[in-house]
Amino acid sequence: MTESLIPSVGVVTEIRIDTPDVKTFRVVGRNGKKCFNHMPGQCAMLSVPGVGEAMFSITSSPTNTEFMEFSIKKCGCLTNWLHMIEKGQEILIRGPYGNHFPVERELKNKDLLFIAGGIGLAPLRSVINYVRDNREDYGKIDIVYGSRSKDDLVDYQEIINEWTADKDVSVYLTIDRDQEGWDGHVGFVPSYVKELDFDTDKTVLLCGPPVMIKFTLQGLIEMGFDKAQVYTTMELKMKCGVGKCGRCNIGSKYVCKDGPVFRCDDLEELPDEY
Repeated sequence: MTESLIPSVGVVTEIRIDTPDVKTFRVVGRNGKKCFNHMPGQCAMLSVPGVGEAMFSITSSPTNTEFMEFSIKKCGCLTNWLHMIEKGQEILIRGPYGNHFPVERELKNKDLLFIAGGIGLAPLRSVINYVRDNREDYGKIDIVYGSRSKDDLVDYQEIINEWTADKDVSVYLTIDRDQEGWDGHVGFVPSYVKELDFDTDKTVLLCGPPVMIKFTLQGLIEMGFDKAQVYTTMELKMKCGVGKCGRCNIGSKYVCKDGPVFRCDDLEELPDEY
């Protein structure tokens, strides 16, 4: 824990523009190596002295031993500044924080259904690529991903060029409204999931805007899934990361210490505020 509290200097070695308001930053230490090891679903604190700090999901897989990546949506003071930095600039980074998706236990040998909306693909990308790199340990993979428009689909080229080419991986993309040049599905994620009518023997990993999670989970239950089959992450509620500030407290839980990854039946014990 002590090591995770000490920031190290990270160097931004590559910046990829994913959408009009999302960029993916590749970060290494000053020594050119990965700053620390992590598991899928864990987070890191990125900070810019004099500007601020915030918790972000590590979107690259732990199987990538050379660098870490962060897909960051422009939505405030710190993220605005991060979107202005250039390749070669330095930031402070510390972590990892939180628990992780149980890839080495409950998810092993299971058919997996990933459901994401908008920037919610960011924390799931780490898990998806981890599973792809350890393919023999998992069953069939289904990925449902939706956003407002084609231009707002994060990691679109990776999805099209890599994920869809994998054996036993099925990708279903949707956008909220008709768009010129888009010949795929049109509609919101919760209704698309019900339309696809998946077998209920899958383990589900779900992430996106709160309203999308609410209606998708409701739809899954109507389809016959149990909340114990569904995992989600609440990393957006994490603040200090070590249970000291109390700002992520929900009922008897601290998101940073007990999460951010939760099984949905465990969330039933919490107040409705989450």
